[in-house]
Amino acid sequence: MTPAKSEPRSFVLASRASQLAQIQTYLVHDALQAAFPSTSFGTSFMTTEGDKNQSQALYLLGGKALWTKELEVALKEKSVDMLVHSLKDVPTVLPDGCEIGAILKREDPVDSLVVKEGLPYKYLEELPDGSVVGTSSVRRVSQLRRLFPKLRFLDVRGNLNTRLAKLDAPDGPFTALILAKAGLVRLGKGDHITDDLGAPVLYHAVSQGALAVEIRSDDVEARELCKALTHPETWLKCLAERALLRRLEGGCSVPVGVDTKLTDVERGADGLQSGLLQITGCVTALDGLLHVQDTLTERVHNADEAVKLGVKLAITLIEQGAGSILEEINADRAQRAIETSGK
Repeated sequence: MTPAKSEPRSFVLASRASQLAQIQTYLVHDALQAAFPSTSFGTSFMTTEGDKNQSQALYLLGGKALWTKELEVALKEKSVDMLVHSLKDVPTVLPDGCEIGAILKREDPVDSLVVKEGLPYKYLEELPDGSVVGTSSVRRVSQLRRLFPKLRFLDVRGNLNTRLAKLDAPDGPFTALILAKAGLVRLGKGDHITDDLGAPVLYHAVSQGALAVEIRSDDVEARELCKALTHPETWLKCLAERALLRRLEGGCSVPVGVDTKLTDVERGADGLQSGLLQITGCVTALDGLLHVQDTLTERVHNADEAVKLGVKLAITLIEQGAGSILEEINADRAQRAIETSGK
């Protein structure tokens, strides 16, 4: 009797249910389908705890797992096979049994200024004293307070469309928003950008602009598929950035900024062989008064060396005072959480 042939495996890609997350998931889906036309790829979307809580400031909500925990439960239970994330939202320490399988080519990682519709301003320098700038990131607020102490910063939550609507509401308080350029571009809202805020004005978030695919560590087939998606230069830069943040024990609400470049790239028959990796990292106090920053540059040949460079920079920043800044931030967050819970 001839044994029955097993059906070819299909793969389900999962992500958050927001419009941007769905767009990003289909970017990965289409790339996989193009690379593996005979394999079936499906999608699944769910609402995470971070999506449900749109009222409390990110600074008080805790770690990035708010955006990934439910998805990772589904991954580990094998109801889905791959998770598509904005890598900046992924904790630097993953649950046991999970790993980053792919990091795609990065979009421009800078933050962008978006001014309220109808106002004439083009740059932060032009905003009148007391103008209200909306952002949910203490990293942005801390850094910008250093250079623009006469601006006011106000937390703004919600998906990109919601935040843009809050900006343009006639009775809304905001003169402008600061948003990640990559999200605006992927959502087709790049024409809303008034100005890009790159370093040294504003150092972007760790892994900002990069999409990642998370898989089960024992899923050999998924890992092989992911190899077709990974962009080696982005992989090395993001691994160094994530190592920096992991060593600093920072999360989405900690003001750690980075700027990373990979130059003088050497390639061989097997792809990228090495590159000159330069990473700048900074930690800024909440009031903007204390700012610690440094840059390290080394030639790296593999992921381990990129990680070691990120860790080395973190240690350097800690020695220069970043550790005390982070301790004060953690104490401030704990106190504000107590005050909020008592209301």
